[in-house]
Amino acid sequence: MSSISKNTVAVILGGGAGTRLYPLTMARSKPAVPIAGKYRLVDIPISNCINSNINRMFVLTQFNSASLNKHIKNTYHFSAFSTGFVDILAAEQTPDNQSWFQGTADAVRKGLKHIENLDFDYVLILSGDQLYQMDFGEMIKAHKNSNADLSIATIPVNERDATDFGIMKTNEENIITSFIEKPKREVLSDWISDTGEQMKKEHRNYLASMGIYVFNRQVLFDFLQNVHPHATDFGKEIIPNSIANYKVISYQYDGYWTDIGNIASFFEANLLLTSEIPQFNLFDNTRTVYTRPRMLPPAKISGTTLEKTVIAEGCIIHASRIENCIVGIRSRIGHGTTILNAYLMGNDFYETIEEMANNLLKGKPKIGIGERCYIKDAIIDKNCRIGNDVRINGGRHLENYEHELYTIKEGIVVIKKGAILPDGFVV
Repeated sequence: MSSISKNTVAVILGGGAGTRLYPLTMARSKPAVPIAGKYRLVDIPISNCINSNINRMFVLTQFNSASLNKHIKNTYHFSAFSTGFVDILAAEQTPDNQSWFQGTADAVRKGLKHIENLDFDYVLILSGDQLYQMDFGEMIKAHKNSNADLSIATIPVNERDATDFGIMKTNEENIITSFIEKPKREVLSDWISDTGEQMKKEHRNYLASMGIYVFNRQVLFDFLQNVHPHATDFGKEIIPNSIANYKVISYQYDGYWTDIGNIASFFEANLLLTSEIPQFNLFDNTRTVYTRPRMLPPAKISGTTLEKTVIAEGCIIHASRIENCIVGIRSRIGHGTTILNAYLMGNDFYETIEEMANNLLKGKPKIGIGERCYIKDAIIDKNCRIGNDVRINGGRHLENYEHELYTIKEGIVVIKKGAILPDGFVV
């Protein structure tokens, strides 16, 4: 392990209530949302840390954290001879602080008492809702070599995307000289940066903050406790106020990165994994994505035409056609069913033959998806029971809508966790 990585503690921000990912966050925190059929969002920053030889991590969370706690407890076990850990720091009320987390900086400030007794030089601050594969060791090395107080990971973006990010300007030494949060389109011409020849060809001329920061230990403690003791947010307050008085460096990252901010970006990021050569590579020997080992049987498929589809373990599939889909763990799909452009999160358990028979007598469909269904442009959350001849036809023709069993956002139909859709149900 490099000494730099050994001297680093990672703090992963669990995010707020995750309202833009509702209803996926109805019963779970944002970092616990399942992705790619078998992982959780929090597995991404944790895996990036492990692959970068950073093995001391704290995850800060306050909303619906039970399933996240369970996942981390069941997944991340380091050797008895290792100093590694992944600890949950849930928001807590104490005699000297009665409030919950007020923002990203406030969450880290309230967690300082739990990390200050550890031996480290650098604090790596990460978001729990992004999809990317990055060697943090390289970023920390660049941070150390430039004698920076704070380094911010940046990614070149185009004009259309720039208005959604904090945008920075740098000098020839990569020192950040100015920062603007979500600039209006009319001022963008003042914020063009030299992002390199390849990025210029792709019209990615603006340096956007990725929400990934490396702080020197003392600088972070000073910022949060003395200089800005009431600042609640890194992006809106801490970062803009640090540029004038501290050495703040841009670390430009040119790989694949996406922010899972809403249902549309979540849906798109998952379905992109079905591409011939996806930009986010789950098949990379050197950048493993870690998750809970479930000891499931292999998937069993009979009579199904499959096109651009990723299937997790433990599935039993009799569908007629599945195209451009992610099929999650323990999914069960009946005969004659067609599924297009969909993410099925799968199930947490199997039903026995007896349980299926008893449920059918009560008019309750089997867990999974029944026979002769048609499902398009949809997310099926965990443990849903979808009967026979059900039709879910998502698409731009649908208006945003809220129903007790499903939500429609930007044409994507999201069937809520544990929903029961009877035979012949139509969306």
